[in-house]
Amino acid sequence: MPPGTERFLSPGKGRGLRATKHFKVGDLVFACPAYAYVLTVSERGGHCECCFTRSAEGLSKCGKCKEAYYCNVECQRGDWPMHKLECSAMCAHGENWCPSETVRLVARIILKQKCQTERTPSERVLTLRELEAHLDKLDNEKNEMNDTDIAALHHFYSRHLDFPDNAALTELFAQVNCNGFTIEDEELSHLGSAVFPDVALMNHSCSPNVIVSYKGTVAEVRAVQDISPGEEIFNSYIDLLYPTEDRIERLRDSYFFNCDCKECTCKSKDKAKMEIRQKLSTPPEEEEIKQTVMYARNVIEEFRRAKHYKNILHCELLEICELSLEKMGSVFAETNVYMLHMMYQAMGVCLYMQDWDGAMKYGEKIIQPYSVHYPPYSLNVASMYLKLGRLYLGLEKRTQGVKALKKALAIMDVAHGKDHPYITEIKKEMEEQK
Repeated sequence: MPPGTERFLSPGKGRGLRATKHFKVGDLVFACPAYAYVLTVSERGGHCECCFTRSAEGLSKCGKCKEAYYCNVECQRGDWPMHKLECSAMCAHGENWCPSETVRLVARIILKQKCQTERTPSERVLTLRELEAHLDKLDNEKNEMNDTDIAALHHFYSRHLDFPDNAALTELFAQVNCNGFTIEDEELSHLGSAVFPDVALMNHSCSPNVIVSYKGTVAEVRAVQDISPGEEIFNSYIDLLYPTEDRIERLRDSYFFNCDCKECTCKSKDKAKMEIRQKLSTPPEEEEIKQTVMYARNVIEEFRRAKHYKNILHCELLEICELSLEKMGSVFAETNVYMLHMMYQAMGVCLYMQDWDGAMKYGEKIIQPYSVHYPPYSLNVASMYLKLGRLYLGLEKRTQGVKALKKALAIMDVAHGKDHPYITEIKKEMEEQK
């Protein structure tokens, strides 16, 4: 049991985690090593496959598959029990090796379960086998996705791994889909996927009292509100930018429950999040607002899909953003969360295209509304200050750059802890400006 916490039955929520001592803002509530994890393919060569350390120096690669990179011999040896499975599969399939990240993670979980019969340090309060699968709530689309994943697992790993039966695999994929975590860096770029059973025990709130950040492949849970003994510890499962209706829909679709937290009941931020453009000669009718909301949701989904199209150009993605912002902007204020969503996507495309001025322009519009819409100590706000700060420094706007990085650090000191390597890196960047 992590000191200062205990598992309990939360009224109306099932299992949960509560505090048995007082935690103040910034305190580490507990840390949890990953039960199993996998580095995303696009980060290979930039991060160590074992400890996820980012390396500016050359990493050494696996001599057999030539795909996995490591800091040193210790990391390579440490990862071998897991990597050997993927190494053999990659060598066998060559260029045709392309399982999804979820399939890769599940293969590692199966391997770990075979060689690890004791309870692990990741399962002090909840074991992996206890994770909720919600099999009875899966719709046809989710069942089909599960079947596709199982087929891919068999295709890529059958020569290298003994599988449990299909019913057990179906349950395991459902557990991972509902309880898996994405590990992200300080700018919220995706580094990999993992399962942290103890972290998964926490229930959700849209005004959480803890935040989860990552130090390599360890999840760290820190208090972002004062927590008293006996109080339940709540994490957030989703991006909290969006209005209540959208959050409830997302939680129901992905996690199969109706959120009744304080924020969803009082909807205190919805008016600001759905701000309508002021100073219009005639204020928009209710129906026009409803139509624009529907358009916004559709374009967000359209853009999400377009990003995965093989032949789409980045200038075309930017055009989708610009056109949608123009259309929504006739009704919505620039602080409206649907406008901010598309500005954030546009900023990402500009960064990819190395259009630094374009990225800066969007970042400057996003940062203040983000600070209002998100809860205190949000990683989304910190990462936006960080991106802006680094952009300013790159464009030789030193004063603005240092100011933005300081704002990022003020949040990260609480969310990541003062001794986090990311904080050391950022302080070094600031030192270099003197």
